[in-house]
Amino acid sequence: MKPPMTLLAQLLEELPEELSRQVFTHASWSERPEDSYTRLAFLGDSVLGLAITAHLYPRLEAERFGAGRLTKIRAQAVSGPSCREVAERLGLPQRMQASAPAGVQASAAALLETDRVLASVTEALIGACYLNAGYAATAEAVVEAFEPEIERALQNPVDFKSALQELLARRGAAVSYEITAEEGPPHDRRYTVTARVDGRPLGSGSGRSKKYAEQQAARVSVERLIAERAG
Repeated sequence: MKPPMTLLAQLLEELPEELSRQVFTHASWSERPEDSYTRLAFLGDSVLGLAITAHLYPRLEAERFGAGRLTKIRAQAVSGPSCREVAERLGLPQRMQASAPAGVQASAAALLETDRVLASVTEALIGACYLNAGYAATAEAVVEAFEPEIERALQNPVDFKSALQELLARRGAAVSYEITAEEGPPHDRRYTVTARVDGRPLGSGSGRSKKYAEQQAARVSVERLIAERAG
């Protein structure tokens, strides 16, 4: 017996054909930027952030969860890796692969290996659902879809910058963060940040804010240091 369809999957099935096609169209697959998921992802990013914030705010008592702590929990819950997990549970990579033009199947497969693309597709889906079904239905579906990621962030909050500092402190080293790229228009800016140790690049990350990009760079750096130590 198949598991019951999630609310977000139901909203996906209800999307008009034009919106659904846009959700699964990468910018490189069309000569017209408005045909891709870019603008929908921009919208969906805001809807996702608001839905998770509105869910967390009344649930967590003010005495223990100030604005700073809430921000970290939300950032972890809606991070690129979290969005990727939601995308995979919904089968979005397979849908996008099926939507790819015949001449780009190989490059499509490579794109779908990245957190950035799958996060954008997830956000685009949320944006499309918002346009089609409204905020209330979309927010409820988003909270349900991200429930495992929300619980993980609450039970095992991760501040990768602090974790990286602790690892490096044992070696007597310090980390600095450098913005190495800025892409996109002002309304959809993406930053790439590189974490450097003694001038050596250790890890890079990207995101729609400098702080988020720094956290992603720190996450990659922590994973690399742990792997080096294990090796």
